[in-house]
Amino acid sequence: MVEIAKPEIKFNVGEELFRKYWRVLKLARRPKRDEFQKIALVAAAGILIVGLIGFIIYELMLLLP
Repeated sequence: MVEIAKPEIKFNVGEELFRKYWRVLKLARRPKRDEFQKIALVAAAGILIVGLIGFIIYELMLLLP
């Protein structure tokens, strides 16, 4: 008779997850001032663009009906 190998089931998921998060935290570093300013500028531009698109759609909905 042929035995089928059963997959190993891990119950200790928290420890593995903690190790993954810890590895990422060890690799992370604080951004330099100019790098942070560029990221903030891009994020602000994205927020403004999404807001502008939403405002345009809102105005069109008021005018069309």
